[in-house]
Amino acid sequence: MNRGHKAAAKGLLGLALLGAVIYLANPVQLWGRLQQANPWWLLAGLLASIGSNIVSAWRWRAIAQWLGADMSVASSMRWYFQAIGLNVLLPGAVVGGDVYRAVALQRTGQPKAASNLSVILDRVSGLWMLCAMGGLGAAACATILAPWLHMPVILFISLLLMGTTVWLVLPWGLLLGIRKCGMRLSFSWLEPVRQAAERPDFSSQLWVQAFGSALVQLLSATALACGAAALGLMLEPQVWAFTIAPIFLMAALPLSVGGWGTREAATVAALAPFGVPAVVAVGVGLLYGIFALAQGALGAAAVGLPASRS
Repeated sequence: MNRGHKAAAKGLLGLALLGAVIYLANPVQLWGRLQQANPWWLLAGLLASIGSNIVSAWRWRAIAQWLGADMSVASSMRWYFQAIGLNVLLPGAVVGGDVYRAVALQRTGQPKAASNLSVILDRVSGLWMLCAMGGLGAAACATILAPWLHMPVILFISLLLMGTTVWLVLPWGLLLGIRKCGMRLSFSWLEPVRQAAERPDFSSQLWVQAFGSALVQLLSATALACGAAALGLMLEPQVWAFTIAPIFLMAALPLSVGGWGTREAATVAALAPFGVPAVVAVGVGLLYGIFALAQGALGAAAVGLPASRS
């Protein structure tokens, strides 16, 4: 199967999954819910989603500069939103947009290794904080989630807090080991990581990444919660802190176009323990996808703009 056939298969798989989820949730009721969505909550959700991606672009620029690849604020914003447009339009979840960002940065004359690593580590930074926030949110929802897993609440909380703590300090431990040992990494394309770890601003840059990633996930959770509020669903903040992890991780899988289908299925599963009807959960997932689609349309319209040198 060639690349074109694989892309088409992924698109069809995502659409089939989305259609199945909508069918099981009752499409008539779903359409009625969406028609009655509160426009002010929708606007708030869209703005929160845009804010999340603005911070994401800032975070990417910070890590690129730390690795030795420079770019302007305007370029980082333009390329990031163009990448969103590609992610929405192409099969493979976030892969297409990430490749585009790396290539765009290289074309301004920046080092290839640093350009590629900036995108990879930017994505890792987001996933790192997403999982950490999901773990803390799950611990805060232990009285509801633990019975679903047939686990004692205290054990559930203890395991999550210990696991999340280890997960949060892991990047510090890995980079500190590289810094203290002065070791050369096995692969030459990882050399910018060693050089960055040996810089005097090593610690402050890690805090910048942690702050940026935390803010991205808080704004993303806010966007998801606003979409739910538009449909009349109000849940406590810790619920959204937990649910963003399975929802966004499933949406990032390269199994569909723009996360359609996988995101909605994950939303149904993540909100089920809290008694949320499937029709409402699917609506929440769809609205979050629409927020991304709106930004993707703007990014796709800007793909043809000439790239300025940073």
